Amino acid sequence: MLADQDRAERLLALTGLTPETLRDGLGDPAFLRAVLDFLCAHEPDLVAAADALGVAPAALAAARERLMA
Repeated sequence: MLADQDRAERLLALTGLTPETLRDGLGDPAFLRAVLDFLCAHEPDLVAAADALGVAPAALAAARERLMA
């Protein structure tokens, strides 16, 4: 998410997170779910992140659902 400058700035501005808090939260399922919530709430971000990861947008949405369980 931070590889794309515009998307990174949008994420950080809307959430108040910093790059450090993003890195620190990578092992926390609740944090990861919140990041996926952010992506799923804005389709252009979801599609761009999925493209960058080489996965289908539906795979990210499915991961979000799994983290909610």
